[in-house]
Amino acid sequence: MSKAKIAISLDNSLLKLIDSKVDKSVIRSRSQAIEYFLKKGLHEQSISVAVLMLKGEHQPLALKNIRGTTLIKQQIEFFMNCGIKTVYIITQHTKNMNSLLSEISNAKISVEIIEKQAKGNADALKAIKGKIDNSFVVMSGDTYNDFDLAKMMKKHLTSEKLATMGLMTREKISAYGTAILDGDLIVDFHEKPKHSSTNIVNAGIYIFKPEVFEVFEDTVSLEKDLFPKLARIKQLVGFFTYGEYFHFSEA
Repeated sequence: MSKAKIAISLDNSLLKLIDSKVDKSVIRSRSQAIEYFLKKGLHEQSISVAVLMLKGEHQPLALKNIRGTTLIKQQIEFFMNCGIKTVYIITQHTKNMNSLLSEISNAKISVEIIEKQAKGNADALKAIKGKIDNSFVVMSGDTYNDFDLAKMMKKHLTSEKLATMGLMTREKISAYGTAILDGDLIVDFHEKPKHSSTNIVNAGIYIFKPEVFEVFEDTVSLEKDLFPKLARIKQLVGFFTYGEYFHFSEA
């Protein structure tokens, strides 16, 4: 691969830090060090992986025809249009598996089904722990979302928090988790409360840093266990999706 020679100016302290990374084995020169850390930095500023959390019982919903095509294809297209390159579908084996495989067979991006029996969606999400090393999107498999996901990604990458939750407002909140905000920070979260002082609810789409798995101890459910914990330690940011949303299992 051809390379262009350029001249750049760097702060002396930064240059000394770069030179300290030259170990003469993996990184052999100052130029290679600058190239390595530039590529690493740019890679960390992008999100290319998404996860669909699809319960086995909800697979018929994923195969449901919506506006001329199935929900699962709509979801994959949504991710693809927002720059996602890889989608993992975490589900359980059912009689619908062959139909599900057929629906994703011609996808224009990489789509992989991971079968995992789990006690809850947080437990199921652990199946991709060793497969990702950067921030990733997670969406409920029984929902249809159409909004500016790229804008949500940008907010997540600049927030420096472990997680970002998609939010919306609803008059009837009994079927949703509710969030209490302090600015953009979610400071309290309750899953399907009987009463709430807020109409701000969970939109079923999230972005996590891979470090989030470090707080997964005794965590079975994202909504009941993880999000309240992240809110308590001030590591959960909210993003209003302001887009089209439909929850099929609640229909």
